Amino acid sequence: MNDQYKKGKDLTKEAPVSPKLTLGGFVIMARTIDKCRATLWGNVGEYHFDCPVDNMLFSFKGITGDAFKAFVAEGHSNMEIAEWVKANGIPKTDEEIAAWNKDRLAYNMSDGAKKGWLEGENVRLGLDKDAPLFDMLIADDKASVGGGPNVCM
Repeated sequence: MNDQYKKGKDLTKEAPVSPKLTLGGFVIMARTIDKCRATLWGNVGEYHFDCPVDNMLFSFKGITGDAFKAFVAEGHSNMEIAEWVKANGIPKTDEEIAAWNKDRLAYNMSDGAKKGWLEGENVRLGLDKDAPLFDMLIADDKASVGGGPNVCM
């Protein structure tokens, strides 16, 4: 453990990393870590930890946001956290993780009640209305860092 990992990003001044960034084999994880650390150290701003996006990872692995947060709070590095996620919850093969990543990268809520919401956000941000959720989050992060509205996932 190292105290440098306890500080984290100040999400009142900069966005978390892209949800597309892969850490330990998983998309979403690095962004979730950024938001978790910022929550723990009081600089999360408008972002939310343990939100529906974070819960994509938590439910896939069968872990809870509270357990993840407790481990992060101990001051572990990103790779140590990734190893903890792999070792806990529901075991997943590399093939299952790759398929889950592919699904998350393409996910555009076409199967859910929130599809209209995502379409509206995509249009607001200048994206194709059917753009994936992760593309919307990236565009929203860029807009919010510049002072625009932010959906904060």
